[in-house]
Amino acid sequence: MKIIDVEPGDPRLESELLPVLSELRPHLTPELFHDVYERGYPQGLRFSAAYADDGACVGVAGWRIVHNTSSVKKLYVDDLVTKAVSRSSGVGHALVEHLEGHARAADCFELNLDSGTHRTGAHRFYLRERFDIVAFHFTRMLKSLG
Repeated sequence: MKIIDVEPGDPRLESELLPVLSELRPHLTPELFHDVYERGYPQGLRFSAAYADDGACVGVAGWRIVHNTSSVKKLYVDDLVTKAVSRSSGVGHALVEHLEGHARAADCFELNLDSGTHRTGAHRFYLRERFDIVAFHFTRMLKSLG
């Protein structure tokens, strides 16, 4: 498996990463994904992609380095998804290790993420990967995503 970081404007974003990312974020259109990355990139948004030996994109992580008062400096994972047919094959673990490498290189204190309460399979994975449940995340919806 090979993991690469993908910059804005790279044609693989739409052709290879978006189909995988859409399994977690079905509201994303190519236009919206492009817009989010263009606007998010100056704020630190980055995408990493995992590729199988046959060259297929099998996992995607969206992440950023964040400075705040609670963690001081952390790598926050916005998106972490493995293609459904490739789950339980080490893709998620490899992406987490890749992200931890970025976090350690940036001298972060934490690597963290949020996960929807209904995603119990993902929760089992995060606990196996030594993530702890440390907070509740509250949201007030202001308008629909789709």
